[in-house]
Order: sequence, then C-alpha cells, then structure tokens
Amino acid sequence: MGIFNKKITAPAVYVNDVQAAAGSSQIGSFYQYSVGNLEERAQSIPTVNRAADLMASMIGCLDLQQYVLQWTGATYEEIDVPGEGWFTQPDPRVTRNFIMANTFRDLFYHGRAFWAVTSRYSTGLPASFSWLPAGSISTNDMNGPQWFGPSDKIFFNGQQLETSNVVQFLSPIPGLLYQGARALSIALRLDQSAERFANNEISAGYLQQRGGEPMSSEDLGELAAAWASARSKNAIGALNEFVEWHEFEADPSKLQLVEARAYSALELARVANIPPYMVGIGTTGMTYNNAQQARQDLYLFGAKPFMDCIEETLSMNNVLPRGKHLRFDIKSYLSDASIMPDFQNEPAAPSAPAPESQNV
Repeated sequence: MGIFNKKITAPAVYVNDVQAAAGSSQIGSFYQYSVGNLEERAQSIPTVNRAADLMASMIGCLDLQQYVLQWTGATYEEIDVPGEGWFTQPDPRVTRNFIMANTFRDLFYHGRAFWAVTSRYSTGLPASFSWLPAGSISTNDMNGPQWFGPSDKIFFNGQQLETSNVVQFLSPIPGLLYQGARALSIALRLDQSAERFANNEISAGYLQQRGGEPMSSEDLGELAAAWASARSKNAIGALNEFVEWHEFEADPSKLQLVEARAYSALELARVANIPPYMVGIGTTGMTYNNAQQARQDLYLFGAKPFMDCIEETLSMNNVLPRGKHLRFDIKSYLSDASIMPDFQNEPAAPSAPAPESQNV
C-alpha cells in the first residue's frame, strides 16, 4: 500500500527575476523592443504578410506534446508522457499562441529566434521563458545572414546576455530578409510606383510650350507643379495659346503595373516556400474538397522546417530532461474531424418541389 500512498510532487520552481535570469535590464521593457525596419518593410507587402500569417496562425494554434522513444526490437516507438508545466504557457504573461507565432516570425524573417529563461525548476531546467525579438538581437561572433551555430556573445539592445539563460533557435532556411532581399526590393518599388499613379486623379502627361519667350527649366518646373496641384483640386484646367497639354498613351493597367506586380507576388511566394495558390495567385477560391489538401500543403511545403526547428530546439538537454522530446500536435490540425464539420452525417436538406407544368 505504501507505493500507492506515495505523494508525487512537481519539481520546485525557483522564480528568478527576469533581468537577473537573462542578464539584461532591457528584458521586459517592451518600450525598447523592435522587430527592425527591414521586417516592418517586408510586412507591408501583402504577399509576404499573407504567407507569414498563414504559417504563424497554424503554428500558434498547435498544442505541445511530450514523448519518449522505446525500442521495440525492430524500430523506435514514440510513447506519450505527461508534458512539462510550461507546455501550456511558456511565458506566464502571454498566451502560447503569441510566443509561438512570434518565434516562427523571427525564424521566417531573420533565420533565428531567441527565448530568455526567466525561471528554473530545482533540477536546473527552465520553467518559464520570455520571447526576445530577433530584430533587437546582435551577435558579436557572427555577422550573418548565414548562422553557423549558437552564439556565445549575445547582445539585446546593446546589453550582453548570459548565454546559458538564452534558448537559441536556428532555422534550417536563411531568413527571408536576406535570401529574398532583391525580390522584396522589387516588390516595394512596384508598390510605390503604383501608389504614385493611384494618387493622380487625372492621367499622366506633359506640358509643352509652343510659342512665346522660351521658359527656363525653373519656370517649366513651377508650371508643371502648379498644373499638378490645380488638377488635384479641380479636374478642369486652363492654358494659354503658348502651352499645350499632352496625355501619355497608357491605360490604367499599365499605370498600375498589374502584370509586373503579379509576377513579383509569384516570386515572393517562391521565396517564402509557400504554394502560390495559398496567397491568392492562380486560384479562384477554396472548397471543402481541397481544404484538407491545402492544410497538408501549408504544413509540408511551408511550416514544417520551422516546426522541426522549434521541436528539436526545445527537445535539447538544456530545456527538457534527457530522453524526453517535444512535438507539435499536428495530427489534430490535419484531421478533417477537428477542423471541418461532418457534412456526411448531416441530414440532407429537403429538395424544393418541381414546378408544375403549365399549358400555354
């Protein structure tokens, strides 16, 4: 009976101050946090933002599971075991969805992500974490954009962190800000060009002097500026006999650079490693029949490398006890029953009666 009366208690938790645990007074001071100008510019591109949102929403909604490997004589079998206390909420101040989604975004844009350990169990293993934006991190022993291993000199907003209190996630794929730098630059320039034409209420053109005393370049510039300013307020203009207005022969599709922007969106989908149809390229809609395949494509071609990175990093011996592993509950996400309603078991809607034939 003694074995059944034995009380099982969880490891004691040493709740350390977040600043002392990480070695930086900047941690927790959110006013100093920044994702960086490059990431902000990339997020302004709809195709990139859509691709990131799809994968972030997927990774953020998945539960965490813990398992051990058991040899069966022919292969290893995964045996589920109770998860750690922080699996539900790695950071006590925010939801798991928040920290996981932002960890993915750092991996997606920068190729690496960072968690600061804010408390530990009595065993010395982490009990809680805090996400650190990669845009505020600098490493003096690596310049990037290719990361060759974990850094030993980590600085957060200019203050050095204690490496043992930082969990470093290293993506197998270089960050989008680096491997897609040219595609991002082209997309931004095309959007800026389209914005300029969108601001013009009349079509583009030029003013040409046909007579009178020749005007200097400054006078011509002032004339063009005055004409553009007047047209933004009033569609009707007036010119004297010496100046003519000539409209450029260009239709709105050319002014909005529709084809160039469509091709740029396709290139960004390739750089983001996501099927183009998932960001609205070459597709007309989503139906119940292909929704299951779409979730599989999003997982296999887009999110899986980043999910593997997070799983394997959090399964290392400096995070979990030796022999234990972490994984996302991807099966529930890919299951039809957990996402889509069971239309097959619903009663069929009564059909409308056929109209009676009438003789005319």
